[in-house]
Amino acid sequence: MTGDESGQPAGNAAQAVGVQNGTAAADAVPSPEAELAAAQARADENHGLYLRALAEMENVRRRTQEEVARAHKFAIESFAESLVPVYDSLEKALQDESSSSTALREGVQITLRQLRAAFERGRLSEVNPLGEKFDPHRHQAISAVAGDGSVAPNHVVAVLQKGWMIADRVLRPALVTVVQAN
Repeated sequence: MTGDESGQPAGNAAQAVGVQNGTAAADAVPSPEAELAAAQARADENHGLYLRALAEMENVRRRTQEEVARAHKFAIESFAESLVPVYDSLEKALQDESSSSTALREGVQITLRQLRAAFERGRLSEVNPLGEKFDPHRHQAISAVAGDGSVAPNHVVAVLQKGWMIADRVLRPALVTVVQAN
């Protein structure tokens, strides 16, 4: 066995130094009460962090709900702003009793151009599928007719009512007549 100069084994030398200094080696290990107090302090700190995170998540949820409500409320605002001049033009046309049919027609054409411009800004587009292949996602077949060879089978031969799309989403399908397959 190896030891220090006093002839004591190495492990016992550390204990001997501790005893000579007036402390016991057991004092280096924290007491169970101190460990419990430290663990309780960490638990209290973690509980506080948890409560703050919970409150922050609730605030984020509430703010998100408010933003979604505002978005729904004002989503149509820019589109409505585009339609107001169209309304004004139609109202003025009805107030003018002295116009000839030619002047009235010109006014309606101007109003229609305003409406088309408003639709373009709102990404509202017309579906007029005359001569196109029938697409059940964009068209609604009202009737089918026998083909005379001028239009291919399963293609639109007549449009009874134009359809409308907002961006890539169908707002109203076009009502069409389709050529039957032979």
